[in-house]
This record gives sequence, C-alpha cells and structure tokens, in this order.
Amino acid sequence: MGGPELVSWLVVGVCGGVGCYCLGRLRRLPAAGRQGRALEAAMGIAMALMAAGMAGGPAAPAGVLVAVSAATVLGAALPLGLRARHRAHHAVEGAGMLYMALAMGGASGAHAAHGGHPGAGPAGVPVLSGALLVYCALYALRTAPRLVPAAAAPRAGHGDVGPGAGEDEVAVACRLALTLGMVAMVLVM
Repeated sequence: MGGPELVSWLVVGVCGGVGCYCLGRLRRLPAAGRQGRALEAAMGIAMALMAAGMAGGPAAPAGVLVAVSAATVLGAALPLGLRARHRAHHAVEGAGMLYMALAMGGASGAHAAHGGHPGAGPAGVPVLSGALLVYCALYALRTAPRLVPAAAAPRAGHGDVGPGAGEDEVAVACRLALTLGMVAMVLVM
C-alpha cells in the first residue's frame, strides 16, 4: 500500500474519528450548539466512507454519499444558532462533498470498466477541484493560527478570548481536520 491508498486510509481514520467524536458530543450540548456538531459528524462520517472507497476498500453507495452531502448543504442553510460564517463554511464543504460524490460516482463506473478502482485516476472538473482546494487551503491557513496558545490572548478592542466567540478549541480543530481531509481527498480524487 502506498501513495493515494495510504492517504485515503489516513483520511478514513481522521475523518471517521472526528465524525464519531462530534456524534458523541451531540447529546451533551445545549440545543443551540447541536447544529454545528451534527453537521461536522455527518461530514466526518461521509468523508470517511468516501475515502474508504477511494482507497479500494468497501465503498458506500454513491446515492448515500450524495444524500448525506446534500443534507449537509441544506442543514447549513438553517439558522439554528450558528453564525453566518460558520454556516457558510459548512455549506461550502457540503457542496464540495456533493461535488466529489457525484464526480466519483461517475468516475467509478468508467474505472471499473477499465479494470481500475474508484480513485484510480482524475475525476471531476479541474476548475471546480481547484476552487475547492483554494478555499480549503485558505480556510486552513486562516483557522490553524487560532489553535496556537498565543492566539488565546485577548485581541485588542474585542474582549473575547480563544478560537472564536464561544467556540472551544476542539470544535475548531475538528473543522480544521475535516478541511484538511477534504484537501487530501480532492488531491487523491
């Protein structure tokens, strides 16, 4: 095992772990905090299933991945306690998952006909893949410094502390892990 398969299995582990962690935290959160964790749980588990298929493991049916990705986009549109920027991020990542599920669903039949496995070659539209990579890279560069301990000092004139207004570092780290998993999946796709 090497190259894309190894990366895909690493994405399975990280995204599956994030999805399960977020799912486990759902019942302990107040109702206002559940939307973000529910979206992150769905995204993490769907990304793990998609990456398993990319690694040549058991692939989830494309219809399931499309449905979960579409539900993530729709769930992000509901104003149930998340800030607009947070909802927009989930909508973009959900749309990216939907794009990858559709691209891989169409590519898997073509690769199977040629004796390959899903993820054996390029799939999708290069411009859309590039736009998704740029968004994810910029999000990661913007978010990662918020996890550095020095960033926990109060910002001048703002008075709030930490990764964001009321966010804990684990939630920020979960979103960052899912974003980096998305980068890896687009590169392997």
